[in-house]
Amino acid sequence: MVSLRATCSLVRPSPVLNASPPSRICNCAASAFSLSPSYSSHIFQRKWRWSLGRSRQPCALAQLHALTSPALSLRPSYSQRLQQFSTEGRFLAGSEKGLRFIGTDGSARNARIAAASSSSPSSVATSNESTGLKELPKTFEFSSEERLYNWWESHGYFRPDSNQDGEPFVMSMPPPNVTGALHMGHAMFVTLQDIMTRHYRMRGRPTLWLPGTDHAGIATQLVVEKLLASEGVKRADLGREEFEKRVWEWKRTYGGRITNQLRRLGAVVEAFVRLHEKGLIYRGSYMVNWSPNLQTAVSDLEVEYSEEPGTLYFFKYPVAGGNAEDYLPVATTRPETVLGDTAVAVHPLDQRYAKFVGKMAVVPMSGGREIPIIADEYVDREFGTGALKITPGHDPNDYAIGQKTGLPIINIMNKDGTLNENAGKYSGLDRFVARKQLWADLESIGLTIKKEAHTQRVPRSQRGGEVVEPLVSKQWFVTTGPLAEKALHVLESGELRIIPDRFEKIYVQWLTNIKDWCVSRQLWWGHRIPVWYVRGIDGAEEKYFVAYSEDDAYIKARAVYGDVVKLEQDPDVLDTWFSSTLGWPNTEAEDFQRFYPTAVLETGHDILFFWVARMVMMGLEFTGKSPFSTVYLHGLVRDAQGRKMSKSLGNVIDPLDTISEYGTDALRFTLATGTTPGQDVNLSMERLNANKAFTNKLWNAGKFILQNLPPISDDAGWKELSIEKDSYMLEDLALPERWVVTKLHMLIDGVTSCYEKYDFGEVGRAIYEFFWTDFADWYIEVSKTRLYKNEEPLSARKAQHTLVYVFTTVLKLLHPYMPFVTEELWQAMPHEGDALIISKWPQRGLSKDEQALQQFGDLQTLIRSIRNARAEYSVEPARRISAVIVANSEFQEYLLEEKKVLIALAKLDPTTLQFTSSTPREADQAVHLVIAEGLEAYLPLADMVDIGKEVERLNKQATKLQAEYESNMKRLSSSKFVDKAPADIVQGVKDKANEANEKLQILRKRLTVLDSMAVGTKN
Repeated sequence: MVSLRATCSLVRPSPVLNASPPSRICNCAASAFSLSPSYSSHIFQRKWRWSLGRSRQPCALAQLHALTSPALSLRPSYSQRLQQFSTEGRFLAGSEKGLRFIGTDGSARNARIAAASSSSPSSVATSNESTGLKELPKTFEFSSEERLYNWWESHGYFRPDSNQDGEPFVMSMPPPNVTGALHMGHAMFVTLQDIMTRHYRMRGRPTLWLPGTDHAGIATQLVVEKLLASEGVKRADLGREEFEKRVWEWKRTYGGRITNQLRRLGAVVEAFVRLHEKGLIYRGSYMVNWSPNLQTAVSDLEVEYSEEPGTLYFFKYPVAGGNAEDYLPVATTRPETVLGDTAVAVHPLDQRYAKFVGKMAVVPMSGGREIPIIADEYVDREFGTGALKITPGHDPNDYAIGQKTGLPIINIMNKDGTLNENAGKYSGLDRFVARKQLWADLESIGLTIKKEAHTQRVPRSQRGGEVVEPLVSKQWFVTTGPLAEKALHVLESGELRIIPDRFEKIYVQWLTNIKDWCVSRQLWWGHRIPVWYVRGIDGAEEKYFVAYSEDDAYIKARAVYGDVVKLEQDPDVLDTWFSSTLGWPNTEAEDFQRFYPTAVLETGHDILFFWVARMVMMGLEFTGKSPFSTVYLHGLVRDAQGRKMSKSLGNVIDPLDTISEYGTDALRFTLATGTTPGQDVNLSMERLNANKAFTNKLWNAGKFILQNLPPISDDAGWKELSIEKDSYMLEDLALPERWVVTKLHMLIDGVTSCYEKYDFGEVGRAIYEFFWTDFADWYIEVSKTRLYKNEEPLSARKAQHTLVYVFTTVLKLLHPYMPFVTEELWQAMPHEGDALIISKWPQRGLSKDEQALQQFGDLQTLIRSIRNARAEYSVEPARRISAVIVANSEFQEYLLEEKKVLIALAKLDPTTLQFTSSTPREADQAVHLVIAEGLEAYLPLADMVDIGKEVERLNKQATKLQAEYESNMKRLSSSKFVDKAPADIVQGVKDKANEANEKLQILRKRLTVLDSMAVGTKN
């Protein structure tokens, strides 16, 4: 069964680890995960008790707490912390007290859900006793988030409806690093996935978002081994069976319930057996990444590279049979590996060493062992000395050369990082101790040349932190070539697309040059490899049987070797990435056919080939279909300066602290609007502050609207306002209403299109700009002219309708980004339906009035111009000024209708405001504003400023500008400056002089006008 890594953990625990035979494995939805025989695969009939991580028992994500360290266990578990910004996939209260919900029976959690189901989500809105109007509290309280989430959950709004028409939208939540601390990267991916899920639910599609975990084999084993070490006990001292008991004990103590991943072993076994039968799984000795601390092979994904200061060691490689001058100078960062060298290579065209090619070299400190000197084009003549020591047993590049040229492989290292008997007298020494000792010995016999500081790229284990050692080891591998061909084809055919498309090149490059996949791990915790080796039969020690169970293996073995045969299971376990991308699907199951394949995989671009490509390969192999049609890749979250967040830089931002200060909605909106597919996001406190202010702006807008609606007792009035219409009659509205509704309908079209293109940054920015600028700054201010002291009730009612219609529609568009504050506000507004989360998405293609856009745009320009003039002349904000509007008949027709708007928003004196078609007589004593062809405004200066004070102010400015102009002209008159200064500097001085002169001329004209006005006043 094909299971996406994110989804295959939502399973019913079985009594024992390997109880369910493959034939009894059931499957569910896109995850195709295993259920015990007593559970039907039709989870819908079970009320989706395992869907979305909300079951009667805490789901897999909730159990991630069990995989954290003892220190972390005192803090909220991963799922508790994650749920503060994940609204679909969060499960607990999101506070320290939430720990109590990770119990064995879930009684506290059930009580919480029961309480939520009987309460109203809009309880924060109350009725004012004196006015009868509905009111909201002063601010949106972040504590409401938990109440709202519990209410959504208790009413089943997260559950997909199996009977709902339409193409399902299915997405899996990638499993996190369960032992790591919650960081902004987690906040990013959960926010984006939650946005997609909420959007498509409102679009009417059945939505399924499945969170998942893996069994975290290395992480869990490492934590438990550290605990044992603190007791002075080693894993080997306990033995495998006792060690496994200690792991289960640890998980019960530090994480609540056991993860279900290990309970689905039957599905993984089935997949392993089938792949082996097809010749796609084999055992062989190849180069792997070896973790000396964990004593296991680790995947490429579990190796992190860091730039670290090191040393480059230069020494002499003596030529056999030559004199003291016959040697090849060699450089290495790991001199201890010289003991495993099997050749020295030079470039075929390097004349410095051509005479040595074909001869033998003596391995230093080896007791005289000789190795060939070969020519190979891989050698870089410009790096180091141009002579390269070849160690096929401990370097991946050298291994490739060795395979090509047939060189032997010598392993000098034990599994714990000490040197073995092949290292001679250095046997038993730690690799780093041996390095120092060997270099000292080389110095003592005169074979060293020099050593110098060198920055090197060091591979370290992601889990243990120790330096990873490349070495050849016998492991189990998946043959990836045939799988990769299919994965390439779905991209080429268009069945799969990657956003942004520039990452398609990386996907193709990796699959084209793919290597076989090492899937075995030398651990005791995880899915045991289903292979049994023959024991007790001479000459058959390397024979093995791949089987579904030990009984099945014995049946096969006895058919070949008789009843006396003994079997021993392979001690290794499967790589987490392998076992969590595998399952064996019942492709005939109704839920599989309904929900597989999924629609989108959203993840970080850094695991495109480690995880995404492997899921595509396995999905195609087991079902013939790609597990998803779209891959959306997000970038890293960096600090405001673009630096990677790290403890050493002191720039780590804790999501929980951020949520406490700014709220979940503000953090989600900041992350979503700052992202472009595949690009890193710079997170700044300024943006968080701005988006917290945006939350407050939404809340205040809601309060304003409620304060200007009919009393709650007016049932008919509220019912009329709550009716949602598929279209809005623009022709019945005045100019500002037609303008704002048209802008809203344009926003719906644009935002919906951007949602479909996964352009989430543009969606948020467009909604923000419309709400803050068009709605809050303009239309709400306009509406006050209809609502306050208005003698036209019809105008007020239309304004109320417009406010409610526009505001509730904005709440719908914004809900996927800011789910909590939007639901709270929507519940307070007149509305149809039970919850915003399941409300209908606004319809595209609604009516628009292009003329209203142009006409109201002219009115806006007129108001802005008057405001700018007021600011330029420092007019007191409350002071009303005179104005003469010179306009042709077309402008006058609609401007006169909105005279109240112009007066209110431009702070004009209604008693002196004039509309005319000709220039006023005293135009030379007024500020002249040209708005458009046929529309101008004159603002009498005498009504705006104190002439005497303004003359004094402008004279000071003129004096300053005159000095600036003369200073620049003096520099330009100097031939020494003009001839010797760079041309751009000279041009800059000229520009400053010209700018000062232009400003000076304008000031002088103003002073002339003001002086004439002052004389006229005296006369």
